[in-house]
Amino acid sequence: MVKGALQFTHPRYWLVWFGILLLWLISLLPMPVTAYLGRGLGVILYRVAGRRLHIARTNLELCFPELDNDQIDALIKAHFKVLGQAVLTIGINMFAPLRRLQRLVTMRDRHYFDRAIAGGRPVILLVPHFVTMEIAGLVLSHERSMFSMYQTIRNPLIDFLVRRGRSRFGGIMVERKADMRKVVKMMRTGSPFYYLPDQDPGSSDKVFAPFFGIQTAVTPGFSRFARLSKAVVIPCFTKMLPHGGGYEVIFLPPLKDFPTKDPVQDARRMNEAIEQGIREMPEQYFWVHRRFKSRPEGEGSLY
Repeated sequence: MVKGALQFTHPRYWLVWFGILLLWLISLLPMPVTAYLGRGLGVILYRVAGRRLHIARTNLELCFPELDNDQIDALIKAHFKVLGQAVLTIGINMFAPLRRLQRLVTMRDRHYFDRAIAGGRPVILLVPHFVTMEIAGLVLSHERSMFSMYQTIRNPLIDFLVRRGRSRFGGIMVERKADMRKVVKMMRTGSPFYYLPDQDPGSSDKVFAPFFGIQTAVTPGFSRFARLSKAVVIPCFTKMLPHGGGYEVIFLPPLKDFPTKDPVQDARRMNEAIEQGIREMPEQYFWVHRRFKSRPEGEGSLY
């Protein structure tokens, strides 16, 4: 790391380095202490969130119309507390030794993943945006080469550090705009694809499918990858355990009869799998993202 980091000695990077130093120091603390501090940070984030608080509330009201205002408020506060914990554990993602990560992580129904690997077919892990989504990839990439898509960060120092952190145990970062044929080739050579599917695709190619009953933009690239590579698709969620108890990586059964020739039907199946994970730990989904930003033609903004 030191050799690569020497290029970032200019004063404009000093504030970032200070933040990284703080994250490293916090990463040395016991997890229960980090969790306690993180919940406190979450309370502060809740009070200063402004626009992001509005986005989270809108998302939750749309997805859980059966909840009253008090229940929505409680869920938002719980979300910001786990978000604060996730912020303070970034240093663990970036610096913790593999042995410590392995102690912190337990896995539920991992046999779905192991069976797919043993079967010799390409594997896509469907990894939605929960607040601790990087943990499973870090631990699993130690066992076999695993790759994920990555969008370059504008700040070159942060970009360097994030890439290094995600790839330090054997993970491979592939630029989001990379040639699809390269991705398929990597999958066919046995590298599982750690795929984060649930961000708004913006102006790029998209289809709309229900997500908690709301028509939601999804890139059809996911089902294309699965179809071209003939991959097994396994939903995979990482759950932050209470009181600093570590993490639980949860595998669901592979999606049956997937993909089809219908990208909308495939998007619907993908969203249903993500919903299943969210209902288990609704406070841990990344609700501050404008998941419903893109709207079908003729519909106005939901935010």
